[in-house]
Amino acid sequence: MKDILLADQAFQAVRGLLLDGSVRAGQLVSVAELVEATGLPLAPVREAVKHAESVGLMQILPRRGILVIEPVPQTVLACFNLRYLFDQEGARLLALHQQVDALAALRQQHVDVRQQAAREITPELQHRAIEVDWQLHQSLAQALDNPLAIKAYTNNLDRIIVLQRSRRLLPERIIPAMDEHMKIIDAVLDGQAEEAMQAVRDHLSGTLRWWGVLNAF
Repeated sequence: MKDILLADQAFQAVRGLLLDGSVRAGQLVSVAELVEATGLPLAPVREAVKHAESVGLMQILPRRGILVIEPVPQTVLACFNLRYLFDQEGARLLALHQQVDALAALRQQHVDVRQQAAREITPELQHRAIEVDWQLHQSLAQALDNPLAIKAYTNNLDRIIVLQRSRRLLPERIIPAMDEHMKIIDAVLDGQAEEAMQAVRDHLSGTLRWWGVLNAF
């Protein structure tokens, strides 16, 4: 039991290094470096790396080290396409069942971010925009009410966060992203399932363009 708890603690520590950008996308690291960074013993850190590899955050390269997920086009496309599948079905279900109270409040947060961005984009606003962005995607995934889907979504969100840490913040993306999100929310609030699904597709297209990835739609 102690070994299991240590392995889980080590995984959460390694995951934390990835999510806060201490260890970055595309970086090659060693187990010894992770041991030093986490302050945890070698054996649980090794187990943590295996766990991280199983959820697509890292790749073990024999005799070379550990490669963090790389921000290459095929990986970016795979991660955002997977998110799109959750988003589209979540938007459809929310529109059909009209469970929209939380979305109405979230829409106002989008309006607030957009209005401030039109006046001045500060570092604080950029981080706030990211939080509001993720709240919508999480709301769409949670609408599936499927524990297996939520687990897969969470693992994919981790991958996307690590990939995004490899890029500079894009202030010019804030207003277009808020507009795309509000189109999704408005279609859901109006009970228009097909329109909501199309708005999700449009948002994916906009996201991939900003990543420089060929649009698949």
